[in-house]
Amino acid sequence: PSPQNPAAMTYVKNIAIVGAGGNSGKYIAEALLKTGKHTVTAINRVGSTSALPAGIAAAKQVNYDNHEDLVQALNGQEALIITLSGTAPATIEPALIRAAVAAGVTWIVPNGSADITDEALFKELPALGRIRDATRQIEESGSSAYLSLSTGFWYEWSVSLPFAYGFDFKARAVTLFDEGNVRIRNTTWPQLGRAYAALFSLPVHADSGPSLAQFRNRQAAVESFFVSQRDIFESVLRVTGTTEADWKVTHQPSAARFAAGKEMLMRGEMAGFGLMLYSFGFFPEGKRAAVQSETVNNVLGLPQENLDEMTKAAIDRASKLPF
Repeated sequence: PSPQNPAAMTYVKNIAIVGAGGNSGKYIAEALLKTGKHTVTAINRVGSTSALPAGIAAAKQVNYDNHEDLVQALNGQEALIITLSGTAPATIEPALIRAAVAAGVTWIVPNGSADITDEALFKELPALGRIRDATRQIEESGSSAYLSLSTGFWYEWSVSLPFAYGFDFKARAVTLFDEGNVRIRNTTWPQLGRAYAALFSLPVHADSGPSLAQFRNRQAAVESFFVSQRDIFESVLRVTGTTEADWKVTHQPSAARFAAGKEMLMRGEMAGFGLMLYSFGFFPEGKRAAVQSETVNNVLGLPQENLDEMTKAAIDRASKLPF
């Protein structure tokens, strides 16, 4: 047999993560470290007090407004994964990308997991278009490439927040949008972490089988569950040992909820954005042009998760929220 192409045996080793102590960043960092293949560096803003996962090789605090500072922090990194909170200033990500390109970082994962082909979503919620701006900025650099996974909504986050999927566990109340039967894509944080760890465990090039190069400058989809509010409610009933009669169930047209969110946003109430985003996600079939693309779950060897187990994690999270 002919010897394997040496290039096929190369993997990405040095990976920097912005936000390694955050909601999604923590799970991505932990999953990467678990593979034993990567050296993970945490990049945080000066003054950050985020607790970082054990095993991080180095933690660098940088001034995001200082280009030289950022370039120096990213020197020697092969990949940069950006995870920023939704409230982070819009200038941070473009600055990180500019610095990564200047530092010779080959692979950049932009912030966010919205489907970059979802025109209807960006038309209604332009703020989400930042992910598309980021992918363009990376691709146009000519030297760096983007990798991106669209995930649908984050499951534990969305189920735990009343404004998101309509569940108020403290009040034992649920608001179903329309009939609550529209199924959408969800991904849990552990699955998100496993997905990026599996992606970066692929050889950069391979004579046969999947390689990182196949994901260059394109977005692929992953998921944990393709479910409706009704499916989630049934899971909640099983996990809590309650019946529907124990809950206050109300219905609200998704279009009316979206309009209410829009009004709130126009008054300067940022909570309106969440109402718009989630009600839009559940608009009845036919009202939206979003295409549910095939997932790469099998290519990445992702497990089938247990819905009730993750619903329990979401309910536990809700019990710790300050509201």
